[in-house]
Amino acid sequence: MRTFHLPLPDELHDALRREATADHRPATELARDALAGWLQTRQRERVAGEIRRFALAHAGSELDIDADLERAGVDHLLAGESS
Repeated sequence: MRTFHLPLPDELHDALRREATADHRPATELARDALAGWLQTRQRERVAGEIRRFALAHAGSELDIDADLERAGVDHLLAGESS
């Protein structure tokens, strides 16, 4: 495992220490979990944005979803609502 030096403002450091004490966990563990969660969220947002841009750029083109496949999917979803 590698280390990373991260200076924190006093208020943030104090809040992290309070949370660590309340949670009975090391502050470094809480900070690591928070950072990992933030990075995961950023990655999901980035991928969703790429998908959105692709869909907008290719809507109505030969790369768009097949109309028959789309209709079948909608029919399937609607059939599931009535069960």
